[in-house]
Amino acid sequence: MSEARIWYTRNAAQDTLPGELQNEIVLSDEFFAEIMNHPIPTDMEAAKALSSAPAALDLFTWLSYRCFIAKGPECVPLFGQSGLVNQLGSSDYARPRKFRERLERWLVLVGTMWPECPARITGDGQAIMVGRAQAVRSRGNVYVCS
Repeated sequence: MSEARIWYTRNAAQDTLPGELQNEIVLSDEFFAEIMNHPIPTDMEAAKALSSAPAALDLFTWLSYRCFIAKGPECVPLFGQSGLVNQLGSSDYARPRKFRERLERWLVLVGTMWPECPARITGDGQAIMVGRAQAVRSRGNVYVCS
């Protein structure tokens, strides 16, 4: 980002801030060019629906990317330096079992928005299997990416 003005309060009852006191994040031209030059098909309606479940939204976004770039079935470890936990920034889970339980719940939420999602936790619970797919809903022969 090139600029940010963020007004934050922990008071959930606070009304929207008046006038010029609105949250604003300005992305850099370089960032805009990068996402326009390397788009990842995703279903924005699904992303909007998952916006109230941030962890599931993170997983949906990650899966949209990983499945789009996958050349075939791929196994991503859940733990370790390059594991899913670190890729999602979910290092708060000290116990692997708790992360797997949460991951299973997030996958159910993702599955309600993307039933064809090819992601599954491996039988030993140490990795997630993904396959090539696009997280877009089809309307006839037209793919919706907006």
